[in-house]
Amino acid sequence: MGMKDTLRRWYYNLLPSYRGSGGWVTYLAPDWREVKVKLPLNLWTRNYVGTTFCGSMYAAVAPFYMAMIAMNLGLEYVVWDKTVSIQFKKPGQSTLYAHFKLEEADLNAIKAELEAKRSTERTYQIDLVDTAGVVHVSFEEVIYIRRKRAEKTA
Repeated sequence: MGMKDTLRRWYYNLLPSYRGSGGWVTYLAPDWREVKVKLPLNLWTRNYVGTTFCGSMYAAVAPFYMAMIAMNLGLEYVVWDKTVSIQFKKPGQSTLYAHFKLEEADLNAIKAELEAKRSTERTYQIDLVDTAGVVHVSFEEVIYIRRKRAEKTA
C-alpha cells in the first residue's frame, strides 16, 4: 500500500463521525471495492455488562457499502442507506472484524437496472466475527440507488 492509500485510510479513521464508533479501518482498497474493519473491545466500545456496545457494532460497519457504491458509481448517482436488520448472535467479548467486498458484476448490474428504471436497491450481508471466525452479529443492509435527475434548463 502506498502513502496516498495510507493517508486516505487514516483520514477516514479520523473523521469524527466514524471515530466515535470505536471502529478502525485496517484496509481500504484504492478502488474502494474492498474494506476491512476491526472493532476492539475497550473503554470506548464496552457497554454496561462489559461486552461490545451494539451501537458501536453498527456504527463501525454502517458507512461502507453506501460509500463503496457511491465512490464506484460516481457523482451522477444518489446512494443512500435504506434499512438495516440486525441479528445479535453472541456477545462481543474481544476484538471483532468485518470484511466488505464489492464485485464488478454488482456494479454492472446496478448500472444496467438503472438504464431501465428510476431506482434500484441492493442488499448486503455484513458479519462481525472474532479471530476464530465466529459470528457475533449479522447485519443485512439495504442500499437505495438512483441516477440524479438532469437539471432543468430555462
